[in-house]
Amino acid sequence: MASKPSAAEVKTKLIEAAIRLLSEGGPEALQARKLAAEIGASTMAVYTHFGGMGALVDEVAREGFRRLSANLDAVGETDDPAADMITLALAYRRTVVDNPQLYAVTFGQSQPSGQKAALGDMTNEETRQTLSEEGVEAFSYLVRAAKRVIDAGRIRPAPEFEVAAQLWSAVHGYITLEVAGHFGDGRNGVDHILIPLATALGVGLGDTYEAATRSARRSIEAWRAKEGNIGT
Repeated sequence: MASKPSAAEVKTKLIEAAIRLLSEGGPEALQARKLAAEIGASTMAVYTHFGGMGALVDEVAREGFRRLSANLDAVGETDDPAADMITLALAYRRTVVDNPQLYAVTFGQSQPSGQKAALGDMTNEETRQTLSEEGVEAFSYLVRAAKRVIDAGRIRPAPEFEVAAQLWSAVHGYITLEVAGHFGDGRNGVDHILIPLATALGVGLGDTYEAATRSARRSIEAWRAKEGNIGT
């Protein structure tokens, strides 16, 4: 006789099922009844383990941030911090483009069952104390990358949280439009919009055009050598 799954196992199954439903049917598919059916449980399972759909949506967002952090962490560092920052942008893009419905929830752009993930100001130290550890950790990769670029003298001295937020804004804005279908296939958008956008941001922050262009070229060439051209 199979043993009864633990509460932690049921919660994990519900989160994974929620992400599947989002991927297959968008936010409208994420309902307590459908979610329970996915794991062969009663609707009460959602309320027993999460207290309601709002808390479940928060957990789905945390899982989105955990996956994003794992992909950003895999980027690593080279002797060119500006190139590394662009590579983080490419990893960020790949993560979101591969599962846009999950990240629409993670970043509060969709509200399944009328529930929006709890979010707040990542650039404010006091506010960060109230946010999920997973979200703060994901943002911290951009902050560390920004500090490296500043410390290397590639851009003007500035608060690293602000520089990271500018990169985040530029990249996420691009991704939102790409996912909506505005830029054609992925390679076209990356080559003709995202990379020039990242280059322009670097120059605007104080890098030279020549150095920024060189770093961008290094980043995209290394990324494609490692990840391949599919999706880029």
